Amino acid sequence: MKSLFKMIIWKIIKKTPCIRAIYETRGIGCPVNVKYFFFQKILGFNRSVKWPVHFTSLVTGHEFISIGVNTAPGASLANYIFAGPDAPIFIGDYTVVASNVCIGSLNHDVHNISKYVTKGGIYIGSYCWIAANSVVLSGVTLGDHTVVAAGSVVNKSFPEGYCILAGNPAKIVKNISPDSVVRFEHPYKYCGYKRLSELCVE
Repeated sequence: MKSLFKMIIWKIIKKTPCIRAIYETRGIGCPVNVKYFFFQKILGFNRSVKWPVHFTSLVTGHEFISIGVNTAPGASLANYIFAGPDAPIFIGDYTVVASNVCIGSLNHDVHNISKYVTKGGIYIGSYCWIAANSVVLSGVTLGDHTVVAAGSVVNKSFPEGYCILAGNPAKIVKNISPDSVVRFEHPYKYCGYKRLSELCVE
């Protein structure tokens, strides 16, 4: 009886346009779920951000942040992600940002800490994994399939990708063979709270 009721609820959710994302994003790294939606859209935690963000995370300058398919920086616990007009952030498709990660494209001026300076924006490719407690700093470019090990501080670019970075400052500890990686695609492609197909029509 309980499983039948659950099946009926999922069918209703699947057929209702404004909430079908809850069904269609199950099992991906950045699902749209009721808890996220409630804290973000009803209670107002990161309300203006157009993708799922955990209520313990903070995303500022979201209008200067671009995301790819099924990517949601800030969906994990205690992320701090910030960008500015002269320092945009781009994060590609299917990239995972773990808990307690900081991705910041603005820095304080060492001579006058009341001012912000930037080395440029941040570009993180597709199929990357930024592990827990890592920091990615201004001006950094990371190519596809870059893994940033837990606790690393990335202060320079690795545009070729296909590598594991570790340490402070981060350096390549292992290269990943392009032939060994899986470039999977989810059957439902979302960019934030909207299907990719819906964004193309706008």
